[in-house]
Amino acid sequence: MHYDVVIIGAGMSGLAAGIRLAYFDKHVCIVERHYAYGGLNSYYTLGGREFDVGLHAVTNFVPRGVRSTPLPKLLRQLRIDRDEFDLRPQGFSEVRFPANRLRFTNDIDCLTQEVASQFPSQVDGFARLVAAVREYDDRRLDVPYESTREVLSRLLGDPLLIEMLLCPIMFYGSPEENDMEFLQFVIMFKALFLEGFARPPGGVRTIIKTLVRKFRACGGRLKMRCGVDHIEVEDNRVAGLRLESGETLTADTVFSSAGYTETMRLCSDDPPDGEASDGPRLSFVESIAVLDCTPKSLGHGATIVFFNDSDTFSYAEPENLVDVRSGVVCCPSNYEGHDHMVEGLFRVTWLANYHEWTSLDQEAYVAAKRDCNATFLDQAEGYVPGLREHVIATDMFTPRTIERFTGHFRGGVYGSPRKHRDGRTHLKNLFLCGTDQGYVGIIGAMLSGIMMANNHVLMDS
Repeated sequence: MHYDVVIIGAGMSGLAAGIRLAYFDKHVCIVERHYAYGGLNSYYTLGGREFDVGLHAVTNFVPRGVRSTPLPKLLRQLRIDRDEFDLRPQGFSEVRFPANRLRFTNDIDCLTQEVASQFPSQVDGFARLVAAVREYDDRRLDVPYESTREVLSRLLGDPLLIEMLLCPIMFYGSPEENDMEFLQFVIMFKALFLEGFARPPGGVRTIIKTLVRKFRACGGRLKMRCGVDHIEVEDNRVAGLRLESGETLTADTVFSSAGYTETMRLCSDDPPDGEASDGPRLSFVESIAVLDCTPKSLGHGATIVFFNDSDTFSYAEPENLVDVRSGVVCCPSNYEGHDHMVEGLFRVTWLANYHEWTSLDQEAYVAAKRDCNATFLDQAEGYVPGLREHVIATDMFTPRTIERFTGHFRGGVYGSPRKHRDGRTHLKNLFLCGTDQGYVGIIGAMLSGIMMANNHVLMDS
């Protein structure tokens, strides 16, 4: 079967690219190895309850009427009415270090006031940072690498403030250990602090179902449980996609949201650098407790808390199974408009060691998950005393889970440290979209798919 475009992966970027292309009468097919849409941001049912995977927050949220920011741009490009996503803003979130807390909302003035209160000597420096972020052109695809830590050291004079700003931004978007590209920092600073957090009451399934419905309505074809076995290469082009079923698809253009390394491993030739892997990957574990009430009713009002147990923030693959010194607490029912929820969720995410988790046999793996869940409940009690009494169910995912259900190399959540901003590969008609193109998060992934579709297909039409 021949298509104008075949897209590997039915995640956010693949679905967005497919919708955009189908709107312009392109014959598009998305192939997905698994049974669930969404990739790293998906959902599942366990014990009659629906759980989100990945989604803590839809970042880049802005109120109605605000234009020229990522959310309204992608809604226009995908012809989606804002109400279809049903996004509800956060109340407030926090960055918690031992002696300092920074509260922030979807209004940058809140964080500015917190910095002035906690770090009065840094008011001018923080204003310079916000101005630098606002002025930075993050749409450029050819920006040379610049260390965020070096830039922040020039703008801010307090090491603790630097660590506290890096903690949430790294946890929500850095593929690099203990530093990140300043371009990526700018994108994430805007997404978290200049714009903000929101979530649909129905969770990520609200967004995924909207995208799937749009794609199918405009004639796109979705092939689920239909993985790509290998990419046949001839004359520096994709000649065909051999599926695990034995079927072969051909296309004028192929987009892959599977990741750079994962895509290169499918190719029947070798990439120019001769490497199928281009750097370490950061992975995570997350424990989830279902409560018989909401965390807010127990006195915990924050939507998300980014925590660290010392004045120095370490963001790197831990030596052991997990690093419990820092992490993210998320309470989905603490978003506005979620008050109808009878049950509440309390989620904690930590950095994890992929090799440690995948080297365990099944018995040891189950025991390790049990131990981590006990540590999770101990840590949760620090936020909600007596929380154990209200736990009615728990679940947990690990790097092993991530790799199994997404195919991401080493369970990497943010992909390769080396991004391919223009989406190009060594093959003339094969392009990347999604995490390894450079955009992360739900809004970022969809924008990546839209941008790549516009730049590599629609612009040439």
